[in-house]
Amino acid sequence: MDRQSARTGARSQSQPRAEAQSQPRQKPQPQQKPQQNPQSQPQGDTGAETAPPVAAPATAPPDAPDAPGPAEPPAPRRPWLRRVRRTVLVLVLLVLLPVLASQIALSVNSLGDPADSARTRGRDAVWLGHAWVDGRKKDADVTALAARLEDTGVHDLYVHAGPLEHDGTLPATAYPEARWFIAAVHRAMPGIRVQAWLGDVLASESPRGMRLEDAGTRAHVVTSTRQILAAGFQGAHFDLEPLHSGDRDYLTLLDSLHDVTGAQDAPLSVAAHQIDPLPGLHSVRGAVTGHPKWWSQEFFGQVARRVDQIAVMSYDTGQLMESAYAGYVAQQTSLALEATPPGTDLLMGLPFFHENDVGHWEHAETVPAGARGVRLGLSRTDAGRAAFGVALYVDFAATESDWTAYREGWVR
Repeated sequence: MDRQSARTGARSQSQPRAEAQSQPRQKPQPQQKPQQNPQSQPQGDTGAETAPPVAAPATAPPDAPDAPGPAEPPAPRRPWLRRVRRTVLVLVLLVLLPVLASQIALSVNSLGDPADSARTRGRDAVWLGHAWVDGRKKDADVTALAARLEDTGVHDLYVHAGPLEHDGTLPATAYPEARWFIAAVHRAMPGIRVQAWLGDVLASESPRGMRLEDAGTRAHVVTSTRQILAAGFQGAHFDLEPLHSGDRDYLTLLDSLHDVTGAQDAPLSVAAHQIDPLPGLHSVRGAVTGHPKWWSQEFFGQVARRVDQIAVMSYDTGQLMESAYAGYVAQQTSLALEATPPGTDLLMGLPFFHENDVGHWEHAETVPAGARGVRLGLSRTDAGRAAFGVALYVDFAATESDWTAYREGWVR
């Protein structure tokens, strides 16, 4: 979203000027006797016919400009160029008009006032990096984290303890300081729950990655879950991507995992893809790009009914304007509320990171816009729901303004 060679027309050469032709002989008129010039009249018989003198061709003065030749032919038309221009214009309009329409519609969806009660329920979560369990963080860092989370709604910490191997196993060397961290959190932040954040890349769009269709791999994931619970983690939070809508092997894995976590009174938590903004949109995008991106609302509900906590990754949306992002999050919040049973905690993700690429524009995906969208969606769909919160991604990329926006936009 090949260019032909331009045809060229040869210019016509100018035609040489024609010499004046001599006039034909004139028959003498019988009634008129021609006047003779004694200097030019030849001597001899005066009764013979004489030819009139031939006029010499006229010549232009030396300093006169050349007489204009015939007009040059017009440049040849290029109908192929007009077709190319029209095609490009049509393609641009086909792309830009839907984008513009969606941005306007989502911005309109961000209008209105959220309910005063649409604030934290004390069930929020934050994703923490691997440095908390590999020895890089110390007691002073835990103290600073406790001060940061004081008087917020954060109840769960998803601390990165993986990643899982592609076969589902988890080396114990991946989280050598897990017990220290969990104990330090309990001392500094009583009531805060520490879950192991486990993830891997799935082989759903490339040859390499975890294959959930393999029963042995799923069994290894279950064993890894028992392993992290034995290490002192109070729950298991899974982030497996890219996970396509309708993946039955994933649902089978969740059933097996919930048997393990439920037996130990530990929550099973998952990070979830966004829901189709329009019904069936994931199928269209998947057919065109190979990356469906969204889940159907039905599949989202199937996942939500198999876990204790589901956190929507409501960022990396590709929205171009802050108002459009707020409207998009409001829509996602409503769709997720409709599909999540009352007994499952539903968390909406807020972007605590700053990047600029085709999927995420820092100026548009802001914490204030996200928090506003969450509050609007909650107010419109289920304002009284208790099992609800936000999840902050991610601690090591967050700025002071992100934490301030979270407190002002959601906590207070």
